[in-house]
Amino acid sequence: MSAPTDSPNFSTNGRVDLTGRTFVVTGGNGGIGLGMAEGIVQAGGSVSIWGRNEDKNAAALDALQRLAADTGSDASMSARTCDVGNEDAVIDATAATVAEHGRLDGLFANAGRGGTGTPFLDLSLGEWRAVMDINLDGVFLCLREAAKVMVEQGTGGSLVAVSSTSAVHGAAGNEAYGTAKTAVNGLVRALAVGLARHRIRVNSLLPGWTITDLASGGYESDVFRNATTKRTPVRRWADPSEFRAVGAFLADPSQTYHTGQEICVDGGYTIY
Repeated sequence: MSAPTDSPNFSTNGRVDLTGRTFVVTGGNGGIGLGMAEGIVQAGGSVSIWGRNEDKNAAALDALQRLAADTGSDASMSARTCDVGNEDAVIDATAATVAEHGRLDGLFANAGRGGTGTPFLDLSLGEWRAVMDINLDGVFLCLREAAKVMVEQGTGGSLVAVSSTSAVHGAAGNEAYGTAKTAVNGLVRALAVGLARHRIRVNSLLPGWTITDLASGGYESDVFRNATTKRTPVRRWADPSEFRAVGAFLADPSQTYHTGQEICVDGGYTIY
């Protein structure tokens, strides 16, 4: 039996080819999100980054445009101010992105927030819901709206939710965050089954300790940084740029048989 012939953009030189495709990266104005956006741009894809900080959006957009120019890509870039916890904002940002770029081939639900740091016995329902609002509800909203567009297009695509190693190991002292990230993995598995008939792949990414603004408090603490580094087999934290290739891989339309998986990129943290 021969392989399918309708799978687009198969690489002939071992490199991912995202030419002519558009992807959204929420929280794409810094950290892991920007790293994945850079990987998409390097593979020739167009990117729309969504974030709440207009200044960071502008700086990231400029960096992506320069990267595209350096690689000789004519892909288009855009940035939108969007609070992923606000349903109307997500609906509007999705519509505006499609109107500007003409299509949508994937979305990386990366925007998130840290836990409150409140001990579990003192954790209020309001604090719990504030974490869920971004880390779970925001992921749901973004994946839902992107899926609507891709189903209507009928061209398949890729949905990626950024989870966390906290979904694997116990997140004592950070229960709301760990619970939200665990729930994200469940959502991904359900969507992978439900959207497969539309040729939409759905996967989750579980990053390990990475030097980002969100994790800066932990990284700047000698005690915490040393403890997590010793538990990580590669003996260091990741740089966001190391997620470039991961982003391109997860966006790659030739990965037609890869869905419903939890991709752990953590330097071996969860197995040690």
